[in-house]
Amino acid sequence: MHRTMPVPSYARGLELALLEKTVGEVLRATAARVPGRDAVISRHQKLRLTWRDLEQKVASVAGGLVAMGIRPGDRVGMYASSCAEWVYLQVATAAVGAVLVNVNPAYRSHELGYVLERSRMKAIFLHERDARVCYLQILEQARAVRDTTSLEHVIVLDTGSWDAMLRNAVPVPECRGSPHDVINIQYTSGTTGSPKGVLLTHHNLVNNAWVAGQRMRFGDSDRLCLPLPLYHCFGCVLGSLACIVFGVPMVLPAGQFDPGATLEAIERERCTIIYGVPTMFIAELEHPDLPRRDLTSLRAGCMGGAPCPIEVMRRVATEMHCPQMAAGYGQTESSPAITISEPDDDLETRSQTIGTALANTEVKIVAPWNGVTQPVGDLGELCTRGYLVMKGYDGDPAATAHAIDGEGWLHTGDLAVMREDGRFQIKGRLKEMIIRGGENIYPREVEDFLHQHPKIADVYVLGLPDERLGETVLAWIRLKAGETMMDEEVRQFCAGKIAHFKIPQYVRFVDAFPMTVTGKVQKFVIREQEIEARGLRAAASIKTA
Repeated sequence: MHRTMPVPSYARGLELALLEKTVGEVLRATAARVPGRDAVISRHQKLRLTWRDLEQKVASVAGGLVAMGIRPGDRVGMYASSCAEWVYLQVATAAVGAVLVNVNPAYRSHELGYVLERSRMKAIFLHERDARVCYLQILEQARAVRDTTSLEHVIVLDTGSWDAMLRNAVPVPECRGSPHDVINIQYTSGTTGSPKGVLLTHHNLVNNAWVAGQRMRFGDSDRLCLPLPLYHCFGCVLGSLACIVFGVPMVLPAGQFDPGATLEAIERERCTIIYGVPTMFIAELEHPDLPRRDLTSLRAGCMGGAPCPIEVMRRVATEMHCPQMAAGYGQTESSPAITISEPDDDLETRSQTIGTALANTEVKIVAPWNGVTQPVGDLGELCTRGYLVMKGYDGDPAATAHAIDGEGWLHTGDLAVMREDGRFQIKGRLKEMIIRGGENIYPREVEDFLHQHPKIADVYVLGLPDERLGETVLAWIRLKAGETMMDEEVRQFCAGKIAHFKIPQYVRFVDAFPMTVTGKVQKFVIREQEIEARGLRAAASIKTA
């Protein structure tokens, strides 16, 4: 009897000739091609620059860096929310061969001190303060408790030190660096252990911006609304750098995410593409200005940075007039994009998958216990290989070896399935899988189901320790404005529609979730709060194999 061999879960994106250009070369090429077109529109700064303007600004900043003594390989930190100066420094540091260190503006003294010490940055750029906090004070606190002897220059963007740096600018010698030189360090969120500095090259970043823009079909008539923080890989690679590669104007609605300002920017600037993480889109959908804003200029969008609820994808496509809404998937270590939905896929496919492998990108699904490639349709860990894989973690060869195996595969730690059509579905994190009485439960599946309830605005599911079952299911739920709900109503909605062991035993209704600045919910914080509140410390302390 003939037996059909299982098809392995392996895909390779379209093969294209990769760009062998530096970030500076990409800007020069775009400024030469479309010098008078809009480049940067920073609405909160009331600033509008053409590509010629941007090229000149970058040259001035690069000259200021050289005058300060910044040399190839030096680390330069940017500790600020979204602004035009962020874009200037992104290109200028690369142009002089320095390494830009992205510093999360949500960091406070402990976290900032850690990054200052680990990165050994020579200069840091920051605003003096914003409506939330005084950044100079945080810097002083960090320097008081950490070894920051490498830090020679503190440049405050909204005071005279920035202007003085520009006045002192000198002609910039041509940097003959390689596209494979490291130009960027981005720190992982640190939700497990201390953050690690991801080393990324011109080659990583320019090509990821290029292949992602190709998938999104960036063209001369497009305008990108970019409410994402620029310190994050989604914002500064798929956002600002992709705009530089393709000559697409980038519209910055506000310094920090503001759903009303984002909707206004789309309407006023006639944006055609909108980026964001799921929590941003949820806030835009719930904003009272949504019905009166003309969003018909939108043609496409990309939702990523965190798991994308199916129902939210559908609502953005219809209620925000975004017919080619796509889901994207990646991580900082992969520069970041690995997959993005195909624009021509029907809405159902785009809302239920993260799309296919991008150009020049290999993806496979392996069994976590032995690393063997799984058959199509079987669950396993998603791994990727190609130009997009980071050079490593800064000063941490052991962590690098753990993340990237001997054959160059980056192990993402995400559970996924590859479908027969080559599209992928994320099922959760390896470490987030709930095992309840021997049954495996993937939080993403339960979250997507609960998002269908008409009263629920957002929901996150995780496991809590249980002395009898090992773990059981908890749901944190945020309701839509004006709605009320009881725990039992949640369970009744689930009954008969999902397996009994997936139905939340614990439910908590909340107004907000603990989050990173990029909109990633910190489930470990929720878990710790619930263990304390529900008296589960004894169950949590039970040792397992």
